[in-house]
Amino acid sequence: MAIIGIDLGTTNSLVCVWRDGKAELVPNSLGEYLTPSAVYADEHQVLWTGAVAREHMCIRPERCAASFKRHMGTDKRIFLGSMGFTPQELSSMVLKQLKEDAEQYLGCEVEEAVISVPAYFNDEQRFATKEAGQMAGLRVERLVNEPSAAALACRSESGEEDSSFLVVDLGGGTLDVSVVECFEQVIEIQAVAGDNRLGGDDFDHRIAEHFCREHGLVFELLSPGDQAALLKKAEQCKRSLTSSPAGMIEFSGDQGTMGMFLTGEQLTELLAPLLVRLEKVLRQALKDAGKTMDDIDQVVLVGGSCKMPLVRQFIARTLEREPYLCGRPDEIVALGAGIYAGIKSRQAEIRDVILTDICPFTLGVGIVDYDDPDDLIMSPVIERNSVLPVSRMREYVTTMDNQRQVAFRIFQGESIHCSQNEYMGTVELAVPPAPKGREAALVRLTYDINGILEVEAMNRLGQRAGKVIMSRKVRMSEEELERRTAELEAIKRSPREEAANQLVISRGERLYAEALGNDREVISQLLRWFSQVLGEGSPAAMAAARKKAMETLDYIERKLDGDV
Repeated sequence: MAIIGIDLGTTNSLVCVWRDGKAELVPNSLGEYLTPSAVYADEHQVLWTGAVAREHMCIRPERCAASFKRHMGTDKRIFLGSMGFTPQELSSMVLKQLKEDAEQYLGCEVEEAVISVPAYFNDEQRFATKEAGQMAGLRVERLVNEPSAAALACRSESGEEDSSFLVVDLGGGTLDVSVVECFEQVIEIQAVAGDNRLGGDDFDHRIAEHFCREHGLVFELLSPGDQAALLKKAEQCKRSLTSSPAGMIEFSGDQGTMGMFLTGEQLTELLAPLLVRLEKVLRQALKDAGKTMDDIDQVVLVGGSCKMPLVRQFIARTLEREPYLCGRPDEIVALGAGIYAGIKSRQAEIRDVILTDICPFTLGVGIVDYDDPDDLIMSPVIERNSVLPVSRMREYVTTMDNQRQVAFRIFQGESIHCSQNEYMGTVELAVPPAPKGREAALVRLTYDINGILEVEAMNRLGQRAGKVIMSRKVRMSEEELERRTAELEAIKRSPREEAANQLVISRGERLYAEALGNDREVISQLLRWFSQVLGEGSPAAMAAARKKAMETLDYIERKLDGDV
């Protein structure tokens, strides 16, 4: 039974398997490797995942969800029409689609997956990812940090045994930067830094907001449909600037039709605040690893947003080193996850490869701040960038006379003030009464390779208390998880084989909403003809009709984008 590797991305997701001595990307039902991380509920409350869902973002935004990875680990509810879902439930639908694609491709059942996550995902976000996998029918024993997966793939591609990489992973929603050392069969992650709120989506928002300012609009006051349509136009403009000195946005909304030119120079100015954040993360990773650029053999770029010339040029100027675009940037993390799946299944060619990972954030105990009794001071126990698995111990004393119990509040983060860090949980332990400062207890934090945090406390009498930290505000019990999984199973999902035909219809409807005049008439006639073929035609006739329809829609989309 195969183990698959999955890159569960903010914008797109991919699945990969180790087979015949190499990592192999798995195509979806449309024959593509990239599956949009989007979900749509139609008027019959049937759920569609992937490209079909993405097409509906502009015309039925109230029934669609995308970029929900940014909310993983929260209790946020996202509504598709009248149906509400958590981010991990929506993610589970994407994972289930990828699982089915892999089973169809491999011809066997898939029960286990290695899933990549941003290095800077906290404990709640990691646990939510595992929950999503479980709801999709996958056993997820191992999460791999995205830059670690990228390092695996880059090392495999380059074939270099001994080298030092700075891996920059800028995707649709997150940024991770890692310092990686490769020697013999060992790939050692030495430091990571990141920003979970910086990616291509943020670039699109800056462009869309600039467009609104130029035309006296307020982005937040636009209808959901106009917001989605404008963001799509902004993304198209951003992409056009990868090969042209200027891009054009032509937008038809409730306020009429408006246009704007955007040059590469203007884009650089627009994105300046985001690039400052990128530079900060680059320098933090090098500083935490105790390295300078003289120690780095190669700067490796992965993630779809690194394809932007502006980003590559900025990184080159900042680091005074020309970066290397590793393969296809938006596929590298998935390939690395596939390689790790091969390692986990003990495939002969790579079973001796060792990947060491690190804790990307500091874990510690909140202690009394006598200057501000309402806040706690962070006392680090496990520092960020400690190699996993890691176990550290620290002693703490009582703060009051005749204190009979100590409560160790565990936090995650880099601020000295616990109020600005992530609260993880509390372990309570009895202590003998004594003057303050006389009694003490040892606290041990243990963080394993799968991101599981265990806390154990022991007093001087040898009495112990401990637990695996879990936050009940987000995580479900096993019973709740099983119940919710059964409820999701009961919701009707679109058949895999219908995706290609529905994509033609959904894309046609989206282009009809964007077009005017004669183009609308062409699309309307095309959709009527295509529906007739679906009702009467053979599989061969439907395939031919799909090809012809998509060619026509390709032409109309290029025309609307000004490329014809």
